[in-house]
Amino acid sequence: MISLTGRLRKMATQHTTPISYELKLADGVGGLQSLALNPCLGKTVSLEFSGNIYCVHCERKTNKSFSQGYCYPCFKMLAQCDTCMIKPEACHYHLGTCREPRWGEAHCFKPHLIYLASTTGLKVGITRETNNPTRWMDQGAIAALPLLKVTNRLASGLIETTLRQTIKDKTAWQRMLKNDVEDLDLVQEAQQVLADYQPQLKEISNLEFEILALQPVIFEYPVLEYPIKVKSLNLDKIPTVTGQLLGIKGQYLLLDTGVINLRKYAGYEVRFSAH
Repeated sequence: MISLTGRLRKMATQHTTPISYELKLADGVGGLQSLALNPCLGKTVSLEFSGNIYCVHCERKTNKSFSQGYCYPCFKMLAQCDTCMIKPEACHYHLGTCREPRWGEAHCFKPHLIYLASTTGLKVGITRETNNPTRWMDQGAIAALPLLKVTNRLASGLIETTLRQTIKDKTAWQRMLKNDVEDLDLVQEAQQVLADYQPQLKEISNLEFEILALQPVIFEYPVLEYPIKVKSLNLDKIPTVTGQLLGIKGQYLLLDTGVINLRKYAGYEVRFSAH
């Protein structure tokens, strides 16, 4: 039997075939425990929530988690929790109102990719270049294709806003977990997008972008069996979650009793066991 106790963090991934997953548990003093999850497939696993939640940034105890793991003061103070993280086209750094200008310079003024992904259907999104390919594995994409490259987050948001006039920017997570996906040719889709949106992209003032090589990245997930129906498990309502681990996709554990999004519970103190 394997047993670890700590504060949940999002699972780490490596782009292998299939993807390799690691459970990450923080110890509250800057350390992380790791456990390879792929060998746990087919085993009975348990997550026991102690009732304690700790901010993933400042580590203070909090009664409620905001924005996937932050206490309320950090949620209101940190630039990484600002609304422009969800809506990059609303970046307000140039107005002098960035919550943390140095953080913004270090994270938002870096090369960003605008990409197409196949999750359930065609999806458009953005990510920092350094998050490639982690971003796509976290979303449960079966394939992704970097389309354009820009020098900052605001520019990527302006392009994404243009493309999502006809392309969705959300994943139907229940369909994704059932592996109910469309068969897409991402290269063909990308060529069509570039042709359709060339005039609109040229109209975005002062925007420079690089068209990339249109090479898709393919992902295979460690799944023994996909669920027919998706039942979401909630640690706030059911503090002990137990079931046979049938697969891992995105940031979800697929159990025979339901599915649980570990990223949602970042900062929750849990005891994980597998036997």
